[in-house]
Amino acid sequence: MTLVQERPPHFDAPERRLVEIIPGPKNKGVLAYLTSTDHKQIGINYMVTSFIMFLLAGAMAVLMRIQLSVPNNNFLSLEEYNQLFTMHGSIMLFLFLGPFAFGTANYLVPIMIGAPDMAFPRFNAFSYWLFLGGCITMNSGFLTSSGAADWGWFGYAPLTEAIHSPGVGGDLWIVGVALAAFSSMFTGINLITTVFCLRAPGMIMFRMPIFVWNQLVTAFLVLLAFPVLTAALALIWADRHLGTHFFDPTHGGQPILWQNLFWFFGHPEVYILALPFFGIATEVISTFSRKPVFGYKGMVFATLSIGGLSMGVWAHHMYTTGAVLLPFFTVLTLLISVPTGIKFFNWIGTMFRGSVRLDSPMLFALGFLTCFLLGGLTGIMLAEPPLDFQLHDTYFVVAHFHYVLFGGSVFAAFGAIHYWFPKFTGKKLDERLAKITFVIMFIGFNLTFFPQHDLGLRGMQRRIAVYPSDQGWNFLNMLSSIGAFILAFSMLPFLVNVYLTLRNGKKVGPNPWDGMTLEWVTESPPIEHNFEFIPPIRSERPVWDLNHPDQRTLPHGRHARELAAQAARVSASSGDATRVVDGSPPTEGNGYGNGHGNGHGNGGPPPGDVGNGSSEGS
Repeated sequence: MTLVQERPPHFDAPERRLVEIIPGPKNKGVLAYLTSTDHKQIGINYMVTSFIMFLLAGAMAVLMRIQLSVPNNNFLSLEEYNQLFTMHGSIMLFLFLGPFAFGTANYLVPIMIGAPDMAFPRFNAFSYWLFLGGCITMNSGFLTSSGAADWGWFGYAPLTEAIHSPGVGGDLWIVGVALAAFSSMFTGINLITTVFCLRAPGMIMFRMPIFVWNQLVTAFLVLLAFPVLTAALALIWADRHLGTHFFDPTHGGQPILWQNLFWFFGHPEVYILALPFFGIATEVISTFSRKPVFGYKGMVFATLSIGGLSMGVWAHHMYTTGAVLLPFFTVLTLLISVPTGIKFFNWIGTMFRGSVRLDSPMLFALGFLTCFLLGGLTGIMLAEPPLDFQLHDTYFVVAHFHYVLFGGSVFAAFGAIHYWFPKFTGKKLDERLAKITFVIMFIGFNLTFFPQHDLGLRGMQRRIAVYPSDQGWNFLNMLSSIGAFILAFSMLPFLVNVYLTLRNGKKVGPNPWDGMTLEWVTESPPIEHNFEFIPPIRSERPVWDLNHPDQRTLPHGRHARELAAQAARVSASSGDATRVVDGSPPTEGNGYGNGHGNGHGNGGPPPGDVGNGSSEGS
């Protein structure tokens, strides 16, 4: 027999408060930093360390652009250029973009799902120290007598054999990449366990923010791709030191084996470096459009599709080897553009007829959309074998690659910094300096890399340090180098902004952007175990539901005009003194006030309590 009982008409969820039990005195100062297992501190460590690596790699890029600014230049020797080329790419891919994304995941994912910490806090700290060890190890190659690794960030065999690349610099590169890979795998395990096991009551999978979904799929890709890379690195080490010949063609080895292993990691790695920043852009666009994510489930399934398809398209990097089935990998490569196109459709749908505010995080998100779209279009071109055969080893590929990873991921990373900086520090970056940073960066980036499309079409090979003066490449290379200097200069207002804000910035409340997800209900910065209370989670936007209980969606477009007309009629019939200004209906306020009220303010106590976060407009 099945007993059926009617659901009670109204249920008030009891207030949930988290109590921390501390067994002894806490460490202070440097010791607290060194021994911290708090996911927020570890997330900050990841982001700061990876950003330092970004500045270092950017300085290397400027040196390379000086070398390429004029033909027949001898600013750098060929050996120095090869070392800078190798380390620039390796740092950007292994030590900046991925670790920065994991830093945002460390800090934000537990808060976004209502968890007090990561599932394995000490394991999480160990992951960061592995990453820091990888940074130090890889860059220490510059201190050796033979210099750093000089075989390119892709490490193509047989260049990696000891006879072609002797010296300890290459060994340090192998160990540094391996340490960063283990760090990423351990973080992936931690993220997956945290998301599946520590979600707050009511936080079902289809109420998680898109950012969390993207980080979850990224974590699975890490666990599928990075073991292949570490195995390939072990084979290189064995060839260099144990007398094996896995990649040595003179003793029966197969150099193309390395390409298969590396690109089986390398193409999922592109989406490991892109998907977290897709999630960042989604959160920013939704908040600053004042609308829920358009097509939420479509975004989730598009993310899952990208993750699945990315594991099967590695050989489109190997068209010109003649060792791959071109039709199969062409179809798969073109197919992966479909879920990416769905994401663009949904991002545009989120902004469509929304109350869009062009604050600095939104500007960086729009820069991400513009540049990544161009990178995606050139990617579709390179997916076609006839075009790829002509453009494969040219600067067209360099331009495409940078439009995808810098134009996409780096712009979104700066959007994340400006968006969540108030949550990280309790202080908001200066908007004027932030917008100056965006304008200079956007101009510098496009001036640097857009001409490289034309350079590739004119036949300029990539990976060269010197070129002749009679090929028609001189002006475009000079233009690209000027853009690189402008791009580097964009870091100055950003660093000044961060310094001045940390030193003299004014404190802001828990939710300065009127955000919608759970991190905006906590203090800024959050307390050690994140929450004093967790609001009821009945949708993917629990903080919006808390702060705007009678306004589940912000009126916009025709809906706003209809509500304004209705409010005017009600006001006229009742003699209410409330005025409707500029066609906008009366609103509840956004919770920025300091008075006492009904508890609907950002970061205030649960509804019904008296607190200092309530809205003056309620």
